[in-house]
Amino acid sequence: MQLTTAAIAATAPPSTRVRRLRSGFIGSAESAAAAVPPRRWLSGMGRRVLPPAAAVPPFKGTDGTSTGGSAAAGAAGAVHASQTDTQTGLVFQPIGEEVRPLVADLDEQLMNPASEPGCAGTRSMARSGYSVDVEAAFNEQISIELTMSYIYTSMYAFFSRDDVGLPGFAAYFRHNSDEERHHARLLLDYQTQRGGRVKLLPLAAPETEYWHAEKGDALHATELALSLEKLNFTKLRELHTVAQAAGDADATHFIEDYLLHEQSKDVKAAAVLVSQVHRAGRGHGVFHLDRVLSEEYGNKEGVIA
Repeated sequence: MQLTTAAIAATAPPSTRVRRLRSGFIGSAESAAAAVPPRRWLSGMGRRVLPPAAAVPPFKGTDGTSTGGSAAAGAAGAVHASQTDTQTGLVFQPIGEEVRPLVADLDEQLMNPASEPGCAGTRSMARSGYSVDVEAAFNEQISIELTMSYIYTSMYAFFSRDDVGLPGFAAYFRHNSDEERHHARLLLDYQTQRGGRVKLLPLAAPETEYWHAEKGDALHATELALSLEKLNFTKLRELHTVAQAAGDADATHFIEDYLLHEQSKDVKAAAVLVSQVHRAGRGHGVFHLDRVLSEEYGNKEGVIA
């Protein structure tokens, strides 16, 4: 004997029937339609709640006449269709008076026959509020950093010689050379990031001999290194002044965070080394300090002490 759903519901205890009615298992078509939550759809940046459709939608027969439903249901369907076709919410509208000149400038670059990639007549499309004075100052600082790296490379070669025999000092100056070259790359990358043109200037040939009859080679070279670091710190502050005068907040932020603070620490480190070399004197003291530099910089730079 098979029992229908209605029969099972009739024989079930009242509490069970209530639970099933609440859960939607049994009930009339009207109660089922009321239990269905209203449909939601997204439009633009907002959320719209549509009223529930009629319980019995109209049915259109083959003769073109509609049966079932009501006039109100038909009107509700028309409202739903119109609401579905209409999108509301935030619509992006360009600020014409401010954006139009920028778009026209880009069109002038892109539509110019001479503006092919790699041609000398091209100019950056990313450039925005970048002063020519700041651009020139960055190119000058790039050359300063490369010049310092060039000098430190010469010092590294001098102390690596067998007739000098101070590999720890060689490792120290090689580290300084790499650091200055890294600073030059930072400046170069920022120049291109802002749409500037990098113009490398000629580098003067550095000294190749660092002997000194009175002070000795180690003290002479470290004093020269300290003088270079202090000069570079001055040049970076001048670069910061140029960017600040141009009102370029991004350039001043870059100089402060990536260059100025690090350079002040480099000046302190170079000054400490000069004091240590001066205290050590010439001879065995310099040899001992060279061993200390080998432990600190030799393994990092691959220079065998």
